Amino acid sequence: MNAFDYFFEKTCDLEKPFLVGRENMSHRELYTSSVHLASWLKKEFGTGRNILLLSPNNKFFLTAYFAIIKSGNVCIPLDPNIEKENLEFISNLTKPVMIFMTREVERKTTIGEIIKSVFPDTMDAIVNIDYDGGLSGREEDFDDNNCAEIIFTSGSTGVPKGVMISHRNLIANTESIITYLKLGQDDRMLVVLPFYYCYGLSLLHTHLRVGGSIVLNNSFIFIGGVIRDMIEHKCTGFAGVPSHFQILLRKSDNFKTTSFPDLRYVTQAGGKLAPIFIDEFRNSHPEITFIVMYGQTEATARLSYLPPELYEAKKGSMGKGIPGVELKVVNEKGEPIKPGETGEVIARGDNIMLGYFGDEEGTRSVIRNGWLYTGDLGTVDEDRYIYLTARKKEIIKVGGKRISPKEIEAVILEIPEVVDCTVEGVDDEIQGEALKATIVIRTDNGKEQMLERIKRHCTKHLALYKVPQIFELKEQLVISATGKKIKGKL
Repeated sequence: MNAFDYFFEKTCDLEKPFLVGRENMSHRELYTSSVHLASWLKKEFGTGRNILLLSPNNKFFLTAYFAIIKSGNVCIPLDPNIEKENLEFISNLTKPVMIFMTREVERKTTIGEIIKSVFPDTMDAIVNIDYDGGLSGREEDFDDNNCAEIIFTSGSTGVPKGVMISHRNLIANTESIITYLKLGQDDRMLVVLPFYYCYGLSLLHTHLRVGGSIVLNNSFIFIGGVIRDMIEHKCTGFAGVPSHFQILLRKSDNFKTTSFPDLRYVTQAGGKLAPIFIDEFRNSHPEITFIVMYGQTEATARLSYLPPELYEAKKGSMGKGIPGVELKVVNEKGEPIKPGETGEVIARGDNIMLGYFGDEEGTRSVIRNGWLYTGDLGTVDEDRYIYLTARKKEIIKVGGKRISPKEIEAVILEIPEVVDCTVEGVDDEIQGEALKATIVIRTDNGKEQMLERIKRHCTKHLALYKVPQIFELKEQLVISATGKKIKGKL
């Protein structure tokens, strides 16, 4: 089954608004325009070809994205602010036959001179052609193992990897998320996450499938606008990465005291959020369900969640596998670890990627015997709930001791005036590597006193070898477009 047919299976004729807010679009309008554009794509390029999509979250993105998938071609959504070098690298690697992009993107790149381009102002002429090329309706003989999209991971360091996601992957992950979040047609999601990011796409897929709706806000930096959208558009859900919640809780003057009568739940993924922030959120808004989740692009989006009713009993855990996903934590021999031991989290299910585009060696290194080796280290409790400790690649060795930066960051974040922080290893002539903490605080007043307070707090709550040797205050950390901290560029 083509993932497009799955998404629209129950909603293709629904006149109810799907996109709400600055732009509006019903389920039926999105279906019709996507089918028309898909027919044109199939006529022009056939199937199985790579097509780039560079646009903010908007109607143009939605129509192009679903049309590419419906046509049997492969969508490669990218950050519209992508660096010229990265765009050239990805283009040379994937050899796209065309590109959907905004005029703003066109002004920053020459790629449109090489391959066919479609823009928001030129797409309408194609979409308005009353021609479906036989693509309306379900394609019975479609192979759902075909690649539907390639999502390039930003990663903290290194060259971007193209994660190949199949139609089966999309269907499996969407069905699972809908099940455990209990989503329905009355759900309305405020989307601040970009759609070139798997977490953002999962919001799009799930709410389309159930007949819900989405509100797009592409300006999270203006916190007041985000809060206003939540209230005015009666949003029932909000999804964010750690930096979103840290900003809402510690940079907004009124988020904690504002009432959100329609907000049923929030979800958090994209990295571990320190329990101190989750407690802060739950204490200020006990009526809103806070759901901790864990995932990877290589798993389409989601791998696990912690049932909210177990949060206090399993604080710090990222839960167990979502429906249809098997999770284990194993040692270097591939054996399940015992409670208290540390191992690597591995996963198996229909949501696991096809592999990395053009990188068979990289694929073999992470997919072994049908299991995805996530690169995340963790431990388990007696009930086999998983607790992440660090990324394998982030472990810092100081004086022969292995240190997880997340443990130190959690201690520093206990101080209410700290908005965010990151800990990394830097070169040291004596120990080889030293610990450096880069910290963002609420105010510029009393910087020296605040640094001394942070140092004392670390000394009190951490073993001596875990106390950073270097502390630095900054106005902000370097954050990727998907809200993740980029280490090594601080």
